[in-house]
Amino acid sequence: MKDKVILITGGGRGIGRATVSLFAEKGAKVAFCARSEGERLGVESQVKVAGGIVRSFSADIASQREVHRMVSQIISEWGKIDVLINNASVLGIKSILATYPPEAWDEVIRINVNGTFYVTQAVVREMIPLRSGTILTLSSSVGREAHAEWGAYGVSKFALEGLMQTLAEEVGKFGIRVITLNPEATRTQMRAKAYPKEDPTILKDPSEVAKALFFLVVSEDFALHGQSLNLSDL
Repeated sequence: MKDKVILITGGGRGIGRATVSLFAEKGAKVAFCARSEGERLGVESQVKVAGGIVRSFSADIASQREVHRMVSQIISEWGKIDVLINNASVLGIKSILATYPPEAWDEVIRINVNGTFYVTQAVVREMIPLRSGTILTLSSSVGREAHAEWGAYGVSKFALEGLMQTLAEEVGKFGIRVITLNPEATRTQMRAKAYPKEDPTILKDPSEVAKALFFLVVSEDFALHGQSLNLSDL
């Protein structure tokens, strides 16, 4: 991985944090963004102390300006982006659609859908001339089969599945792989918020998802291009 440049969104906690740490440990140059300054600096410090190469950004992916600044700086410093892992997302509230607050809806769609589009578009434009790259997007079971009261979050994950299927049709000819992964039940803050009565000790650690993402990257298997996978499939 020493010649690979990885960009991970939402790297400040949970699956994102574990993925930043793993790829850095394996020798990749890792860039990540996080909205929380404290979490961002904490992850960056941890990786540097362990000897990893890391560059962090305090960026809101729903801001085109901040996304373009981040991607431009990565390209300027490291010359390319080999792998994009779209991990950043927000849960919003759980409510039936009839009473879902429009302002909460807009916030979830703005970050989960628009933000992921902005980052993906900026990165894929850099990958196309190189005719290589991997784009991995974290999905969800509620983005593949509808469940009541998941509101904007569920709809946003359906949208991401469609976004990545469309992208896969467009960029496969350039040697760019596009894959979505449902991490399934994982011990994260978002999971705890969604299922407050669930026993977290029965859930897998985010590091297990990070290992799956690492496997998908290093396998370089083009047969996986365009696939919507579950972690348990791997």
